Amino acid sequence: MSTADHPAPRSLAEALRARDDHSLAALLRSRPDLITPVPTDLTQLATRAGTRASVVRALERLDRFTLQTAEALAIAADPASYDELLGLMGGDDGDPAVAAALPGAVAGLREQALVWGGDDRLRLVRTARELLAPSPQHPSPTGLGPTVQEVTAGMSPGRIQEIVGTAGLASTHDAVSAAAALTALFTDRGRMDALLGRAPADSLDVLDRLVWGPPYGQVTADPAARLRWLLDRGLLLPTAPGTVVLPREVALHLRAGRAHRAPEPVPPAVEPAGTHTPAVVDSTAAGQAYTALATVEELLKDWDEGGPAVLRAGGLSMRDLKRTAVALDASEPMAAFWVELAYAAGLLASDGEADERYAATPAYDEWLEQPPAERWARLAEAWLLATRTAGVVGGRDAKERPLSALGPGLDRSAAPEVRHRVLTLLAGLPEGTAPAADVVLARLRWERPLRARGGSVARSGESGGEDDDLRSRLVRWTLSEAETLGVTGRGALSAHGRALLGAPGPRAADTDGPAGPGGRLPFPHHPAARLEPLSAAEQTVASAAAARLLTPLLPEPLDHVLLQADLTAVAPGPLRRPLADTLGVLADVESKGGATVYRFTPGSVRRALDAGRTASDLHAFLATHSRTPVPQPLAYLIDDVARRHGHLRVGAASAYVRCDDDALLNEIIADKRAAALRLRRLAPTVLAAETDPATLLEGLRAMGYAPAAESAEGDVLIARAHAHRTPPRTAPEPVPEGPPVPDPTLLTAAIRAIRAGDLASTAPRKVSAGETAPPASGELPRTGSAETLATMQAAVLTGEAVWIGYVNAEGAASQRVIAPVRVEGGFVTAYDHTADEVRTYPLHRITGVAELADEQQ
Repeated sequence: MSTADHPAPRSLAEALRARDDHSLAALLRSRPDLITPVPTDLTQLATRAGTRASVVRALERLDRFTLQTAEALAIAADPASYDELLGLMGGDDGDPAVAAALPGAVAGLREQALVWGGDDRLRLVRTARELLAPSPQHPSPTGLGPTVQEVTAGMSPGRIQEIVGTAGLASTHDAVSAAAALTALFTDRGRMDALLGRAPADSLDVLDRLVWGPPYGQVTADPAARLRWLLDRGLLLPTAPGTVVLPREVALHLRAGRAHRAPEPVPPAVEPAGTHTPAVVDSTAAGQAYTALATVEELLKDWDEGGPAVLRAGGLSMRDLKRTAVALDASEPMAAFWVELAYAAGLLASDGEADERYAATPAYDEWLEQPPAERWARLAEAWLLATRTAGVVGGRDAKERPLSALGPGLDRSAAPEVRHRVLTLLAGLPEGTAPAADVVLARLRWERPLRARGGSVARSGESGGEDDDLRSRLVRWTLSEAETLGVTGRGALSAHGRALLGAPGPRAADTDGPAGPGGRLPFPHHPAARLEPLSAAEQTVASAAAARLLTPLLPEPLDHVLLQADLTAVAPGPLRRPLADTLGVLADVESKGGATVYRFTPGSVRRALDAGRTASDLHAFLATHSRTPVPQPLAYLIDDVARRHGHLRVGAASAYVRCDDDALLNEIIADKRAAALRLRRLAPTVLAAETDPATLLEGLRAMGYAPAAESAEGDVLIARAHAHRTPPRTAPEPVPEGPPVPDPTLLTAAIRAIRAGDLASTAPRKVSAGETAPPASGELPRTGSAETLATMQAAVLTGEAVWIGYVNAEGAASQRVIAPVRVEGGFVTAYDHTADEVRTYPLHRITGVAELADEQQ
């Protein structure tokens, strides 16, 4: 900013007033809390930008080098020049990488409204200075202590004069000038070198231990000679009884002027740990995507007739989670992931009954009818945007209550941002490149240092170590879950994974090819500015694109199996749904993988007969869908079970067994295993039991028989599985971290309203009759009704704009600049400069009117 063209701003509000709309939009986009609600003018926007909560949130979104720049400004003079800041960042010897990156960091801080003023007068927002400046309770991340002036503020004048004299300086008339003399000595490189050149070696060792922080140390009432030498010359100054500190000026001299031991102007490169061909990555990811679909289907099919009960506090019990893990042949953490994924996608919910249980939702049936790639896209999109985090299942909340799958307390607002950023880093690598987890974690720690470690802001109470550790775990969970879900393959982002992010091609510049000098991206294009997920409409388009790319990679469902002589059937790939459903009833799954092996058993065949199939139906089904002839042992098995199926009939007496073959009933009564059923003969062909029909059926089947249940009319009951569904349920809404990023429409409207309000609040006004001065800024004008009407009528004749105070029907007061067009019937019609449109105002709601100064006409 040229001071010749624009005067130096005297406040943050004036600095914001000098910005154009594009710059204001960038600020509001990066700090959306500033327009919640929309400020009335730029003064209110500046005030809100300086509040503690907003500044903390903004600092937490800075990358490491920009944060280091802000920390350096916090220990510099206020205001500081750009050259002074460059000296603190690069040291006396300078650093080309720092010099190249610093303009971008300063521009970033200005864009975030954390720094204002020209390069000759850089000012850090006061709240940010308070948060980042060193203090005994919260040392600065720079490791620097207070200045000589700050430490000596409470010291006795006599003691200060003693230090000045021992340091070889002339005595002064007061403590302030004495402190200034010491400061001048400590900031003079030549004189300091001479002073330290006379220091004992063990005294220099003490300084070496304090120079990079923490700068505080403990001393006894009778310090050792090496400490006494330093204390006498002010190189160490007392802050409290028994405590001394290394003054900031001394530490900076010993550091050769550097505020940080290791400035990090360039982000860590995301180095590849392995490289694969894109085809291998995509095929591997597609295989994982297919497995993910099969796993979710298996989970919900297992819960088809009603899943586990809901705990009183909500969620799934550990016993039910273990059972689910066994059913899915997965670990418990992975079972929790699948359960939470189905819940996030809206496929699973509680049924809301008195005996509340989990079950599939009606959306699950709709999901099953979609093509496989679209089903995967829905799961992947739900995972990408969900704040519920399966990885914390099994831990405990702040009140030491266990966290259970599907239960409360699993939302982690940072999860979508971390997932999106991790995948964006992968998208920035060449296709087929897989980085190591530690490398990705190091990069994200550079981009969000206050969230990846405990910093001064974190220690102030706004962020904690638990959240910092969680963020690191989120990175590792993201990499693992993306591989499990098929977003990545062999650690590299797949083509459909790129499309899911809205990034169809690799963007190496985001990661390894910085566009700015010194290897740093200019702030508006910095990776940290691209963390927000796509809008809902954009994500829908991206998910559809991902499904299109995945479709040709998924295996085509088959309509056949290979029957084996050992009573097994091999499905060499995924089966079409009707075939898979029927085969799942007729046979038991023995093994899964690239090919699924089904085994036929008497129990599985009986299950198909119980479902209403006949032996001829089963023979025809197998002959139609097998590429190999139906083996004779399988045909015999079906006929044998069918011949005995229904020979015994069980009904309700409590229960009874009837059979036309009385010899078979004699065999059952004589069997010792039937003792528990407590059977007795009622007739030659009928046995009665004291158990219920279901128990009797299971008991006889356990003895090797094939009984069938019958109705009161004597008809065979067909036992078909009843699919239990919940009422219509919506997927859980993500819990956002702060206000959402405003869309362009809202940004345009907000900036327009802020500009208009600022125009109304800052427009110069003439002094009206009876006033000695115009109203203060923000104060509504006050005039009588007659004067208001006369001024409005005069403005209509002259075509001049006036300034009014207006109170709407809700009682909200505002200031407006209007150009009256017509005054009649108690209303004034005018062009409202604030709203940029013609409006009509009731005269009785106008508090007063004032003419604008001549230069505003």
